[in-house]
Amino acid sequence: MPPKKAAAGAAASRKSTRTATTAEPVANGVSKTTTKATTSKTATKTASKSATTKTTNKAATKETKSTMKDAKKVPATKAAAKAPAKKSNKRKAEDDEEEPKVNGTKRARTKEATPVAEDESEEDEVEEQEETPEKAAAPKRKAPATKAPAVKKPRTTAVINSAPTDPLNVYVFGDGTNGELGLGNGKNCAEVKRPRLNPHLDADSVGVVAVSVGGMHTAVLTKDNKILTWGVNDQKALARNTEWEGGLRDIDDDNSDSDSDSDAGSGLNPKESTPGEVDLSGIPEDTVWTQVACTDSATFALTNDGLVYGCGTFRSNEGVFGFSPTTYIQDTLTLIPELKKIKQLAAGANHVLALDNKGCVYAWGSGQQNQLGRRILERFLKNSLVPTQFGLPKQMVAIGAGSYHSFAMHKNGKLYSWGLNSFGETGVTKNFDAEGESDVHHPTIVPNLENFGTVTQVEGGQHHTIACTDKGEVLVWGRLDGYQLGLKISDIPGEKVVMDSHDKPRILKVPTQLPGIDAVAVAAGSDHSIAIAKDGKAYSWGFSTNYQTGLGISDDDVEVATHIDNTAVRGKQLVWAGAGGQFSVIAGLAGKETVVNGVNGHA
Repeated sequence: MPPKKAAAGAAASRKSTRTATTAEPVANGVSKTTTKATTSKTATKTASKSATTKTTNKAATKETKSTMKDAKKVPATKAAAKAPAKKSNKRKAEDDEEEPKVNGTKRARTKEATPVAEDESEEDEVEEQEETPEKAAAPKRKAPATKAPAVKKPRTTAVINSAPTDPLNVYVFGDGTNGELGLGNGKNCAEVKRPRLNPHLDADSVGVVAVSVGGMHTAVLTKDNKILTWGVNDQKALARNTEWEGGLRDIDDDNSDSDSDSDAGSGLNPKESTPGEVDLSGIPEDTVWTQVACTDSATFALTNDGLVYGCGTFRSNEGVFGFSPTTYIQDTLTLIPELKKIKQLAAGANHVLALDNKGCVYAWGSGQQNQLGRRILERFLKNSLVPTQFGLPKQMVAIGAGSYHSFAMHKNGKLYSWGLNSFGETGVTKNFDAEGESDVHHPTIVPNLENFGTVTQVEGGQHHTIACTDKGEVLVWGRLDGYQLGLKISDIPGEKVVMDSHDKPRILKVPTQLPGIDAVAVAAGSDHSIAIAKDGKAYSWGFSTNYQTGLGISDDDVEVATHIDNTAVRGKQLVWAGAGGQFSVIAGLAGKETVVNGVNGHA
């Protein structure tokens, strides 16, 4: 096996990837997805899955190391994978695109100035009466006392979101050759086969309270109102300076005398591979953060008064698309002025949804796969970078996103979806043609959910979807030929499945319950998934070449939902999961263990 090298510097070679998780805005964060890399381990599998179909490529400047199942629409490059590429641990030497212009300015929220009341009193003029011999002069009138100016209290914005407070233990696993795991730049930090507690995120001293996973980066909120980020920063998704003057080093160099995880010469950029504080200069000091949301190349943060800040950029089929109509790449957090009173964010590969306090949904980013729910004219493409409402009714209560498709939940329990539908990932099968045009251009009610509970959380991978209901049911649909859905394929009734040209099951058309899991949270990576059960256990399945399932398996994909179990997480009360392209993150309540029959620990 050839040695792995990791490059430092802006021009270093990198692979692509994309995350999953946009999750429900619970006390803990949410995340999104990327594609599998073609590796020697999966080469024969990939050949059997190579039927032509439409897909898109997640945005980022990295070359993917994931295996991409055939697709029809393929966006240009993306760190989170969608283009078929050989597994590589090196970054691209240079980008094909023109060097993007970086905007370093920050638009801070401004407070209304306190007007000073005008002085309403003047000294009255006093008429002097002429003295006459008959009458003495009239006494002068006293001038009224001057009134002090009225003091107007500064206007305060109503708090509509609560910051999460429960500190979490954060566990990571999968591929970290570009710093995605946040374990630092040690020799043993680039590939983690099973869950490992991140020592840089100690629950007592740091106190992570919310998490979001992007294609190749992660963002967290802390108990003291800080935002920390780590991972790939090629397009400023980390919202901080990560320039490093270190050099190249072979991670697998047999001549190295150091076995230390903290060895600074291990090849990774320590400023990217170690959690670091986001630059908040220019942000009002009284800002309170309540949620973070990561796309493939951008990060967004929500405040307690419903404002949204963001950084990074969006990508389209042609490459870097832009952060806003006037900014190509935004290098620090800046206010998104069109958004007010927002309650929740959900991030796809290259688009974002925002839900406000009236149940209205806004969408912006790249809309080339109809994930924005509205038509974008070619000559006005940059308009898609402006958050805009579209054809959804009001009174939505939650939102979710896949890589290139979107969801919104109505208060009446109906689930709406729209966007890319090449593999039935929206759940809308009317006029569905697995080999033809099947995108859902406008929000449409997802059928076949009436026999289940109300959907409370929904996440999408590249071409599959996983949802959780108020009854704890785990529902899956979409692409299944890479074991993305966790079901034993031979047990699925034939009428629910679309076959490929070789008469092999390829697509699950209707939402189907995953047996044996009573869930509280779910997450979708590019082609793998994770579910967290009420008893605090985590389950995973799907593509596992880079150990992103946390099961220690890389030779084979995992067909059915399998319990993630090692000493790091055994007996812990896990409550949240997020999935990227080739890595995953799970989180548990600090200091709490599962209780079985009154006893802490494993059943």
